[in-house]
Amino acid sequence: MSQLDDKINQHFAGLVVRKDLVKTVKGNAIVPTYVLEYLLGQYCATDDEATIQAGIDTVREILRKHYVHRNEAGLVRSTIKEKGRHKVIDRISVALNDKSDAYEAEFANLGIKKVIIDSATVKAHPKLLVGGVWCIADLEYMFTEDKNASPWLLASIKPIQLSHFDFDAYLAARKQFSTEEWIDLLIQSVGFNPQMFGSRNKLSQLVRLIPFCERNFNLIELGPKGTGKSHIFSEFSPHGILISGGEVTVPKLFVHNGTGKLGLVGYWDVVAFDEFAGKQKRVDKALVDIMKNYMANKSFSRGVETLGAEASMVFVGNTDRTVPYMLKHSDLFAPLPEKFHDSAFLDRLHSYIPGWEVDVIRGEMFSDGYGFVVDYLAEILRALRNHDFSDRYMAHFKLSDDISTRDRDGINKTFSGLMKVIYPHGEASAEEIEALLRVAIEGRKRVKDQLLRIDATYPAVRFTYADQQGNEHAVTTLEEDEYPAAYHQRITAEVASMHATDSPAAALTPEPMNAVFTATPPTTPMLREQHLVFQENQRGVAFDKLFGPYLVGAKRIIVTDPYLRMFHQQRNLMELLETISRNSRPEDEVAVHVVTVEDEFSGDRQTENFEKMTAACASVGIQFSWAYDTSGTKHDRDITTDHGWKIVLSRGLDVFQRCELIDTFSFANRMQQHRQCKEFNVTFVRLQ
Repeated sequence: MSQLDDKINQHFAGLVVRKDLVKTVKGNAIVPTYVLEYLLGQYCATDDEATIQAGIDTVREILRKHYVHRNEAGLVRSTIKEKGRHKVIDRISVALNDKSDAYEAEFANLGIKKVIIDSATVKAHPKLLVGGVWCIADLEYMFTEDKNASPWLLASIKPIQLSHFDFDAYLAARKQFSTEEWIDLLIQSVGFNPQMFGSRNKLSQLVRLIPFCERNFNLIELGPKGTGKSHIFSEFSPHGILISGGEVTVPKLFVHNGTGKLGLVGYWDVVAFDEFAGKQKRVDKALVDIMKNYMANKSFSRGVETLGAEASMVFVGNTDRTVPYMLKHSDLFAPLPEKFHDSAFLDRLHSYIPGWEVDVIRGEMFSDGYGFVVDYLAEILRALRNHDFSDRYMAHFKLSDDISTRDRDGINKTFSGLMKVIYPHGEASAEEIEALLRVAIEGRKRVKDQLLRIDATYPAVRFTYADQQGNEHAVTTLEEDEYPAAYHQRITAEVASMHATDSPAAALTPEPMNAVFTATPPTTPMLREQHLVFQENQRGVAFDKLFGPYLVGAKRIIVTDPYLRMFHQQRNLMELLETISRNSRPEDEVAVHVVTVEDEFSGDRQTENFEKMTAACASVGIQFSWAYDTSGTKHDRDITTDHGWKIVLSRGLDVFQRCELIDTFSFANRMQQHRQCKEFNVTFVRLQ
């Protein structure tokens, strides 16, 4: 186990599980993660390998004997009849039969209905009435000649949820972890390997948890397919429900005026709409109007009566256009159905997660480390709904007076949610608080900036904050920095309506967009000293644009980087050599010398790769050589040329996020400008 896994087991013994076990036991069972982890938490919440293996066998046996597959429902019903009584794991929903004045349960996979369930059980577990709950139930069979009576009897029922937890112990254990360790623990709890994510992407994953710990939080995430947008809302918590297809009626969501039956928002902490995007989707205008009122005021009407609820709303959907295309022709809400592409509705959203920054989920991104049993974390997050951390930044920072009340509410709620998730004990430094505040501001700014494009009546807003010394700090979105010309254009109401029909005439013709990042070194001989800063997840960075102009004419280049050990790091070096080759004349020869550190574990492979580079370079006029620094003091990361330039690299050449290196048909694999970056900076210095 890693050092972090040891620490997790030490402070949360019995409350964590190894995340790869879920895939091990799941097989072909279509059952939520929290159900499996509930069982794994009963038998495998340990770091003892023998106990884990025995627990896996036990859980598999439980699923084999008691989980109901739809195609085996007849066999299970026969087993209950023959044995008289049998335990099943199934999704159970309950409805009131007003003719017989009795509650009747329906088993989703088992395929039986009208099973009598007593009122006390329904009152204890009201979510049975809305959407259904996964349960472990004892079913009995007793034949009767009464045609109106069901032979199925419910002996006992136990919803698959944590029975109790110690919140104070949770806070005390949190203090034993650094911020970085805690974030990695949360990422592992969600099921991902934290080493595969940068800090910005980790925070995006954690923003997805805010609806579970913050009341009435309205969140939207639009992005490409396969990025795991709906995973947390479908499998993470028994307190959230995912509505597939994104279509729902007013009675199902809010209240049925005829029966008075309360809808989903009255029973669930989070109501998430999957596949929310889609221009052609039919949407009830009345539903949109009620949602607007609920999202703004936390209430909805039933006739003359006004009801309140605490459910957070989440909207996730796929984009089928690139970000620059949407910014040029419409806005970042373009994929939504026309009736939801409404400024009054969109203004109710507190934060917008840029799903295009989240990498497509690959097998290597899943964790095999320890994380919380998700049901335990779900109960913790639910308990945190009673806390309010929205004012914790005010001792250090002050939002600009330009920011409206609605914008301020969105920022405060996002900040409060992140504080609850990462710093539930309330202890955070000014720098840590500032990092969360910037994420909160950016999430709301992304919403407001698109509203400015959609509706010209909205005034422009300066999203800035000031520190205690009075220094003002501006916040920008990443797409604003990447595509400034397209980002700041305004779309008129006429163009917006044309876009709503998806007409080609809706396309705008703005001034040409800037380069993908604005601080690109000039390609003319007039080079200058400068310092460039790049954000995490920024695209458009390529060695040809970044370094190429400064390498033209050099006859000797020295590359110093202690981290040229892993395959992807040496690949980056090879791509730098390609840049040097492209910026050299065929008749010239360039000597390139690399100074690095030998890998402790894979030195032979590292050396073999350098030898392959030497052979490859010889055929294109590059004299390649390398040396291992053995002093142990070499920490410099720079490129120095013999014609007077030194390029200081904060991260060396390892500036790109991981991508699938063996995927021949991936543009990110083949072209640097399509890869996401890590956060880094470069300084160009003219040598005397």
